[in-house]
Amino acid sequence: MTELAQLLFQGVALGATYSLIALGFVVVFRASKVVNFAQTAMLLLGAYLVSWLAVDQGIAFAPAVLLAAVLLALGGIGFQAGVLRRVAGQEPFVLVMITLGAGIALIALVEAVFGPEQRPIGDPWAASAVSVGGVTLLWVKVWTIGVVVAALVAYFAFDRFSRYGLAIRATAADEEAAGAVGVPVRRVHMITWALAGVLATLGGVFLAGFPNAAHPTMGDAALRAFPAVILGGLESPIGAVVGGMVIGIVEVLAAGYAPAELGANFHAIAPYLVMMLVLLVRPYGLFGARPVERL
Repeated sequence: MTELAQLLFQGVALGATYSLIALGFVVVFRASKVVNFAQTAMLLLGAYLVSWLAVDQGIAFAPAVLLAAVLLALGGIGFQAGVLRRVAGQEPFVLVMITLGAGIALIALVEAVFGPEQRPIGDPWAASAVSVGGVTLLWVKVWTIGVVVAALVAYFAFDRFSRYGLAIRATAADEEAAGAVGVPVRRVHMITWALAGVLATLGGVFLAGFPNAAHPTMGDAALRAFPAVILGGLESPIGAVVGGMVIGIVEVLAAGYAPAELGANFHAIAPYLVMMLVLLVRPYGLFGARPVERL
């Protein structure tokens, strides 16, 4: 039971991080119907910015994270306003390919500037831990869960009770109708990209926290959060959270309990297997809705 509790704790911490990453995908897709494949590159850039600010520039860790989040939010706004707005109205495939190309270019830029070596992000937790009932709780994992829960609560409060949250939900329901009644659709798109930048920064920080570090292939690991998006439903923030938790727990339990015959890296494909099994029963995800077709 102790081993199971240990794995479940680690799975919840990883799932919380995946929930943040998945929510970054969802907030953009809800408003613009664009799958933002640059999200993993933004996550990588966020982690490297925190490392550069905290380690190289000597800024305290919390302000470094805040500043990196602001920079990524501004970068997201700039990309939406300077690039995606110019191709508005094109086929979704065009927009997806632009985000994919931008992500590849951004990853190459990060590696060219910072090099291929791993970099610490300057997090203050290191290897400190506390033992509860025989379960070792790394403080970095405890902080991960706490900060992620706070960030998710803040997002859902913004989405539910703020003026722009209402505008985002209206745009997600019907962009043309929302624009017709005065909803600032362009501003909504910029806000969602700003939110994606903030969420990417937080996700990058916790993926790169002890015992890990920021490294150029970190975005590949973040792609394992994509099954969480599909599992929960591309337009469902709640689905992103639930899907992230499910995928994180499945991955950790697979790493701990999968038979050796399945291979050393079975845990890396387990999330995709779960995603496919769910989609066989729920083609639009756990919280997705079938599109309404008017005849």
